Amino acid sequence: MKYRLPLLVATAITPTALLAILPAQALTLYVSPTGQDSWSGHGRVPDSKNTDGPFATLERARDEIRQLRKRGKFPADGVNVEIAGGVYELAKTFALEAEDSGTARSPIEYRARRGEQVRLVGGRQLKDWKPVTDEAVLARLEPGARANVRQINLGERGLRNLPGVQGSAQWGQSKPGVELFCQDKPMTLARWPNDGPARVVDVIGAHPVDDYGARGNEVGKIVYEGDRPSRWAGESDIWLHGFWALDWADQRQRLETIDTTKRIITLAKPDHEWGYRVGQWYYAFNILAELDKPGEWYLDHANNILYFWPTTPLKSEIPSISVLPTLVTMNDVSYVTLSGLTLEAAQDTGVMIQGGDNVHVRTCTIRNVGSWGVRVLKAKNSGVVGCDIYYTGDGGIDLDGGDRKTLTPGNLYAENNHIHDYSRWNPVYNAGVRLGGVGNRVRHNLIHDAPHLAIGLIGNDHLIEFNEIHSVLLESNDAGMIYAGQDWSMRGNKIRYNYLHHVYGREGRGCMGVYLDDNFSSATIHGNVFYQVPRAAFLGGGRDNVVENNLFIDCSPAINVDARGLEWRSSGRANLTQRLNEMPYQSEPWRSRYPELLTLLQDDPMAPRGTRVVRNIAVGGKWSNIERAAIPYAVMKDNFTEGDPRLADVAKGDFRLRKDSPAFKIGFKAIPIGKIGLYRDPKRATWPVVHAVRPRPETPEKTVSTP
Repeated sequence: MKYRLPLLVATAITPTALLAILPAQALTLYVSPTGQDSWSGHGRVPDSKNTDGPFATLERARDEIRQLRKRGKFPADGVNVEIAGGVYELAKTFALEAEDSGTARSPIEYRARRGEQVRLVGGRQLKDWKPVTDEAVLARLEPGARANVRQINLGERGLRNLPGVQGSAQWGQSKPGVELFCQDKPMTLARWPNDGPARVVDVIGAHPVDDYGARGNEVGKIVYEGDRPSRWAGESDIWLHGFWALDWADQRQRLETIDTTKRIITLAKPDHEWGYRVGQWYYAFNILAELDKPGEWYLDHANNILYFWPTTPLKSEIPSISVLPTLVTMNDVSYVTLSGLTLEAAQDTGVMIQGGDNVHVRTCTIRNVGSWGVRVLKAKNSGVVGCDIYYTGDGGIDLDGGDRKTLTPGNLYAENNHIHDYSRWNPVYNAGVRLGGVGNRVRHNLIHDAPHLAIGLIGNDHLIEFNEIHSVLLESNDAGMIYAGQDWSMRGNKIRYNYLHHVYGREGRGCMGVYLDDNFSSATIHGNVFYQVPRAAFLGGGRDNVVENNLFIDCSPAINVDARGLEWRSSGRANLTQRLNEMPYQSEPWRSRYPELLTLLQDDPMAPRGTRVVRNIAVGGKWSNIERAAIPYAVMKDNFTEGDPRLADVAKGDFRLRKDSPAFKIGFKAIPIGKIGLYRDPKRATWPVVHAVRPRPETPEKTVSTP
């Protein structure tokens, strides 16, 4: 067989024309810890003469792409920036702007070299720790800590004026400032008690408050038990973190004074919005005298000296502190992907995406940040896939895209992510995934180990499906695994084919599965599996909510329907009406999409009309709790609540229905259980995934692997 090249030459096709008909390839630029920014970036490794090779920084690769575009030489198939394994301590946030965009035909990808770990670090590694020799400091420490605590002078390393704890007038809004990490985990600012909370013994003041049925006081003066705070004399920046009145509203406040004789702590203004109540829980932190166990640390900001009791010998581990606010920002960027990177040690957010189109964070690990892992705001057709996100101060992934007034979808997504141990700093209403806007989706994620909710829902036409959620709501009771509240206009949301299991609330006192709070309306809860979830499907007075074809196992109750809008929540009508009137619900496309809204205000709007609970299965536990006032408005039929539905093997977690299940006779459709949760994919950061399920408090935890 003859080769084609002589034939092509014979027909006078030039080399340029030949390139035009052959498949094009994206340009690859290289970045490496052994590179130099003065080189061309076209070699994976330095050449034999050490005169050319990879770049040293991402900024240099970004700037080279800018120059290619300015010279009219941007490759038709885009650019790949391949980053060699190693630790990259970022001198500043890696910022991409609109000029750094690719196109649909010519995308740009910043990716880790296959099989190598690339760590983009927003902090500084700390070496050369020394024993504490200052007698005044040693005197403050407990005897057992003195020989174990190490210190390092940050000022000598150019690290000065690092931010400390920052409080807020609003609950749940504080910031950690600089943090210390070791063994890839956040360490603990020295605190008391070390484990668990202290309790408010009494409250002092002449301004009583009685909100939500519990009495307290508006003034931030609390009585403590014992004499431990006597050790804190001379400390200058002590903070208390407490759930001062309600278990869904925490606040960090600076300590102003201590009366050790009367055992009274006075907190600095502003006072907590809901006041202070006897029996509520708190702890004190940022106290040198309480640095008394491995993993605790304290920063003397005045002298720039950091003290740390290491959890492991510092010869084998190098601690680091967070310095940069954010690791990566993308503003109005399009067709750019981050792939396979580990992003860590930022004081605020890991990756911040604002605006743009087709921006993706893929196969990354985001950890040890002070706020969110990834935020995608006002963008479209963008998302986070296959990532591991953990040890965040606030939530995991924040998606907010689309236009509610025109009902234009954002098409943002979070898929196949493993999100856990989040909300470690602000523990309430910071979700594993928070959805806002219109037409976004959360699919196939595994979310667990968090103090509060897993998925927060705000907006319209969102899709939440095939997620596995367990072991959340560890510090809350009046809260839901999936939560939405207080709006008639947020319609068209679907919650389907999720597996929600093993939640019990703080101290086992109960919580919710899907919680449609305070008249939230028009959600469809379909085809989900609830296992050991108290108040599994909780309808809090809203309209047009549908619960159908779900499987409830050992839930108490499976269904809760109330009529709060006709009773204690009737005062919320003004706020609900205002939110409705902010939307053009009488105009297109609203009037066609949600016709029920056209007459809502004239149709007893606070009544839970349109509630449908049909074709569900409940086994074990309790079936329902329906308030008497809600009964006339709720359609409940064809539910299988007595007898054996013939599940395959509940003891082994196999909840499939056998072929002879009597539930099929009521029209129940088989739930695609095998599709729920994470799935194996080249775009998954790790596999297999191991996670521990926290069962009822009196039983040991169980470790499982997916798969």
